[in-house]
Amino acid sequence: MIIFGVDPGTATTGYGVISTSGTNGKTKFQLIDYDCISTPKDWEMPMRLHSIQTQLNRLLKQHKPDCVIVEQLFFGINSRTAMTVGQARGVVLATAASYKIPVFDYQGLQVKLTLTGSGKADKKEMQKYVMKFLNKRKLAKPKSGFIDDAADALAVAICHVIKTSAIGLTTKAKKSK
Repeated sequence: MIIFGVDPGTATTGYGVISTSGTNGKTKFQLIDYDCISTPKDWEMPMRLHSIQTQLNRLLKQHKPDCVIVEQLFFGINSRTAMTVGQARGVVLATAASYKIPVFDYQGLQVKLTLTGSGKADKKEMQKYVMKFLNKRKLAKPKSGFIDDAADALAVAICHVIKTSAIGLTTKAKKSK
């Protein structure tokens, strides 16, 4: 199964592509690709959103994912940021829908809790767990954008696999004891 994770944003939309396989109830993760879709800050919003859509179209055609996983919005104090991120998220949802790819989403807190066991994990701790699940010692800086955005996209993809597979149920059962 190929899972395409997305951390939406108008300046930088992180993406991560993983595949899963497994036998005897053990899931193995394989890193396929990760990077960021970046748009120039001096572009008008319609052009930025169009650029995200165009690049996302190319990536979905290239990777042919079985599902797209998108991080839900976090509504903090800055409503303007939430609005622009919401627009980028809408482009991601609409683009995936145009390919009839199933879309799932998770809150950042839920992703942190699922991967690390703590909803208060910071960016560095999340990256550590992403590398652990992917059996990588290091994640190189993406060609475009920041490792934080790409790692968040990988994390949301991994979260989906855990939540929808037997390993997620096993982990949950162990934690509830």
